[in-house]
Amino acid sequence: MDILIKPTNKTIRASQGSTLLEAFLENGIDISYSCLSGRCGTCRCKIIEGSVSGPSAAEGRLAQHGQFVLACQSRIETDSVIEIPEPDEIITHPTKTLKAEVVSYDELSKDVRRLRLKTNKAFDYSPGQFSNLSFWREDGTRSYSMAGVTEDDTLEFHIRLVPNGRVTSKLDEQMKVGASIKLNGPLGASYLRRKNTDPMLCIATGTGLAPIISIVRGALESGMQNDIHLIFGARTEEDLYGLDYLDRLASGHSNFQYLIALDHTKPNSPHFRGLVTDAIAENFPDLKSWRIYLAGAPAMVEAASLACTKRRANIERIYADAFYPSGV
Repeated sequence: MDILIKPTNKTIRASQGSTLLEAFLENGIDISYSCLSGRCGTCRCKIIEGSVSGPSAAEGRLAQHGQFVLACQSRIETDSVIEIPEPDEIITHPTKTLKAEVVSYDELSKDVRRLRLKTNKAFDYSPGQFSNLSFWREDGTRSYSMAGVTEDDTLEFHIRLVPNGRVTSKLDEQMKVGASIKLNGPLGASYLRRKNTDPMLCIATGTGLAPIISIVRGALESGMQNDIHLIFGARTEEDLYGLDYLDRLASGHSNFQYLIALDHTKPNSPHFRGLVTDAIAENFPDLKSWRIYLAGAPAMVEAASLACTKRRANIERIYADAFYPSGV
């Protein structure tokens, strides 16, 4: 069977029943991939024509703009036309399971903790990706984004404590320096796209700030000159964290600035009052040529995506790995 690859317009031959990823790799088509088990979303591609069996790789607004599948889980059934995303932005960080040692565990806010880990082997990832951390055997695995870059000596994660959560409610008592944690990653398709000069809008709520910090640092520290704007949303000032660090980034890099959006503000507060979607509407009237990175609860990701596309953002240049609660 023939597969026409967009946007390169290269046609390849593939055997019936082979996965898209197998066909791509056998024919020298570069595509990002990682876990090979359908968990990370990195190898997402779009079916333009033809029949390809496999689970959907998109929800919400993205799913309304085409049939997206995971190349590693989808099998070819007919001649097809397949669009792969940005062939110049390929990443291949094979997923690893590593042993990691707790280096530090400290408080960032009343309900957010910073966990730093040191792995026993090298661990490469792209800014914005996440890993699964297994704190203990029974129902102790949760997904958290790295808040740093691969050049750091340790891996940093931001963890929100949830009252009565099956895992996080126990961490303050049980997390000890020197303890061992199993790490599996990297995972995720919402990673920094480096090979462009487009302005970047990053939007985070809660501990979604972690992958956004990773993306911002990755861009700034690699010398990207793109204008970078961050909207960080929370309910109140007490729910914020990391502002000193954001101040240092902004003071050290003229192409980075950030805005805080709060549901509730105190009198004379310097922060924007409203949701992140309100901040988008007021400050960014036209997002046609922007790259947009979203990190936070699924409802926010969906609402912010809609707000951006209403302002002419290209849905395929909006990147997000929304995290769904799992009895945290």
